[in-house]
Amino acid sequence: MNQNILEIHHLSKDYGTFRVEDVSFSLPRGVIMGLIGENGAGKSTTINCILGEVQKSGGEITLFGQAQAASEKENKDRIGVVFDENHFPDLFTPKELGQVMAGVYRHWDWAAYHAFLARFSLREDQKIKDFSKGMKVKLAFAVALSHGAELLILDEATSGLDPIVRDEVLDLLLDFVQDERHGVLVSSHITSDLEKVADYITFLHQGKLVFTLEKDLLVDQYGVLHCGAAVFDTLDPADILAWRREAYQYKVLVRDRYQAEKKYPQALVSPAAIEDTMLFYVKGEVS
Repeated sequence: MNQNILEIHHLSKDYGTFRVEDVSFSLPRGVIMGLIGENGAGKSTTINCILGEVQKSGGEITLFGQAQAASEKENKDRIGVVFDENHFPDLFTPKELGQVMAGVYRHWDWAAYHAFLARFSLREDQKIKDFSKGMKVKLAFAVALSHGAELLILDEATSGLDPIVRDEVLDLLLDFVQDERHGVLVSSHITSDLEKVADYITFLHQGKLVFTLEKDLLVDQYGVLHCGAAVFDTLDPADILAWRREAYQYKVLVRDRYQAEKKYPQALVSPAAIEDTMLFYVKGEVS
């Protein structure tokens, strides 16, 4: 079995006014990857290229060990997708929706679908239009996980959900990758959720890849150095990933906060959350 469930090599998509350029990353099986970036960074474009909804301008996408174009029809059976908005007809009930999906997917599993509806307390005879946003997201998960999907893709699926429902979703993602045959790519602005469940973080900014790194490396080693102008002027440029000037101090993103503490004892160094790192690259000055 191929180790990587998804591979992207030098992906580009040119819209004329915006371009995703030279994006490369791999998603191993058994892994949850968080996809982060500001609005308009290229996250949804990347996801739509993976799904074949958007024609890429260049680069290669490999799914399940095969070129994307070579197995496009089969890929739809093996990928489950959950978006931030409801894509199901509002006048349908979950039961009616299941009947439609049974005709769409070759490996539709009625037993799994009924089990998920029961787990999420979703009535099979209730109109989708009467569901809350959280219930609609749970229904989307029930569909996505009831046709033998190996890769689960979430595009801001937890946006606007209350913390309890989000926590249920995170538990679902962790369960999904436990057997190390499945993988998850989750685009989200809620970086605190990604800190809980993600194994890797891929960061896009203005259509370009900033990094794809292990989450633990980011959370455990990256740091924010706080100092005045005198200390800032003495910093080794090689230690500066990005920086921001505030009213009375400089804040500097460093790759190794432990090394920075030893090297600059006169400065204060604190851990950097994923959100901190993203803000430095988006709003700060990059070295």
